[in-house]
Amino acid sequence: MKLDEIDKCRVPKDEMQEGGLSHEDPTNLRSKKLQDDLQTLGTKLQLHEDNIRFLRTLKDKLVDSIIDLQVTLGKYHASSTPKIETQDGADTQSEDKLSDQKQILQEENSAASILCQLKTNPKMLASDPTLSDDVLGVVAELGKVDDSVLSSLLSEYLGTETMLAIVCKTYNGVKSLEKYDKEGCINKTSGLHGFGTSLGKTLEGRFNVISLETLRPYAGDFVANDPQKRLDIPNPRLPNGDCPAGFIGYAVNMINIDRTYLFFLTASGYGLRETLFYSLFSCLQIYKTRTEMLQAVPCITDGALSLDGGIIKRSGLFCLGNRDDVKVRFSKTSTNSSLPDHYTESERQMKEMKWKKEKILEDMRREQALLDSTRLNFERKRVEFVQFLAETAARQQTPVAMGRSAGR
Repeated sequence: MKLDEIDKCRVPKDEMQEGGLSHEDPTNLRSKKLQDDLQTLGTKLQLHEDNIRFLRTLKDKLVDSIIDLQVTLGKYHASSTPKIETQDGADTQSEDKLSDQKQILQEENSAASILCQLKTNPKMLASDPTLSDDVLGVVAELGKVDDSVLSSLLSEYLGTETMLAIVCKTYNGVKSLEKYDKEGCINKTSGLHGFGTSLGKTLEGRFNVISLETLRPYAGDFVANDPQKRLDIPNPRLPNGDCPAGFIGYAVNMINIDRTYLFFLTASGYGLRETLFYSLFSCLQIYKTRTEMLQAVPCITDGALSLDGGIIKRSGLFCLGNRDDVKVRFSKTSTNSSLPDHYTESERQMKEMKWKKEKILEDMRREQALLDSTRLNFERKRVEFVQFLAETAARQQTPVAMGRSAGR
């Protein structure tokens, strides 16, 4: 029933008050309520339909912009050498990947090693879509550093277990890695355990998994015009207001995110630096020497490292003794792996547009669900109103019929 037809069914006030009635009778009141309910639901239907049309227009514009950027990036790849080579002709980017994989594969029977080997077998990985889509990789391969000494320090600070931790986008990825039977025991034939068996490996011991969506992200600003999107964290200050001598920076900003993941965003719009690496390092400070680090203790809240081996885990917790030789480390940043600024900016824009498109699609699905629910409620109310009109007409005809029978 259309809204204008509902308006035609409204009982005029003059007719309702005919006969000297000062108040509307229950039948008219119910009729008015049903008509008002239909009018409200009709307005909601129109609102949700308008919202869906608006969101669809935004999505189409974003899709067009994404296609334009893909064309731009495609032209760059077509006009430039697809590999970044050294003077000897070696593909440094491929070498870095192989180096990362080699040190992880050396940790035999570890979850990270099985995952790394699994990535080299696309067909096997494709058998579990959730795992292949939701698992990003291992902590050690998601970032790089400029200095081998700093790499050793940061890796020792995190420890081998954390360096080999598997990183997932959501909790769905965590669930795909390990499954359980009805008694709560690990199902060795599914998840990473099952893949390990297929690869001839047995997953031993516990392993850490990080879900990015459950981490509390950094909520501050970013360094302006920084392609790596480093966090704009204020420098530490001593009680006298001075910045401590020997302070180099924060560990979270000394990680260079691998280009493959530089523009990755969670469903909430956060990148790896403000989620994963901020969770691992927080405001961990880096100093040149142990002496300078110890002098800065009054302004150290989340721990500190010194390039000569000093470690403060957190305020009041000092690590003494000989340094551990951690085999799994962050790779050193390649000096020849830089890209043109316009390429990096275009890639960043495309990642951001794709994220916005996904958010719009989520909004469209939510609006469609609301539209379907409102449409169902409108139909139920319409049926109720039609039934009410039929019952009212039947009651009005009954006294007439009875009068005619009495006259005969």
